[in-house]
Amino acid sequence: MSSTPNVSDVTSDGAAWLASAGAYPRSTLALWEERPQAPVVLPCGSVFDVVSAPAMFGRRMLDRMWSEGPGSGPVAEFRGRMLLFTAPGTAQRLPSLLEWEEWGAGGREGGRTDAVPPLLCHGTGDAVTVPALVGAPDRSGSRWLVAPDTRRPWLPGAEILLWAAVRAARAAVRISISRPADQGANVYDVSRRR
Repeated sequence: MSSTPNVSDVTSDGAAWLASAGAYPRSTLALWEERPQAPVVLPCGSVFDVVSAPAMFGRRMLDRMWSEGPGSGPVAEFRGRMLLFTAPGTAQRLPSLLEWEEWGAGGREGGRTDAVPPLLCHGTGDAVTVPALVGAPDRSGSRWLVAPDTRRPWLPGAEILLWAAVRAARAAVRISISRPADQGANVYDVSRRR
């Protein structure tokens, strides 16, 4: 059981915060007022960055952030990926931290390189599609898992995302090692060893 909050609708303060990322916040808010079920493309880099992870790995990261860490900022699901809204600058810093920790591409042979799947980091110059403000997931599975609810939500930085990714990767390794035994495998009882 996870302690991750289950918030699906964006508040008016959360919508104002999201809209502030765009060049024309009033137009975005007017669109949402008329069509709250409409997803919108917003630029990254000034108000927030977004780290996109494969859904299962992103869920493990999110669970770690809520059960063992400080929690998360807004989080959405879009086309099979988890979108973690982060502090501006995270998209630029996180890949180098993963590389430095040898969890990213280019790590040691036989090391941890496959434990953290590719994380797509969207920052300055990038844009992301954010889910509709209200309602059930659309055809692409787009929905808010942790919806923005204030004009100044707390956003994790690169260090917290690194911590969550490493913890999620370690949990995945433990899970994969603990799979049920192959019924045709030879099993040896080492407790009787002399």
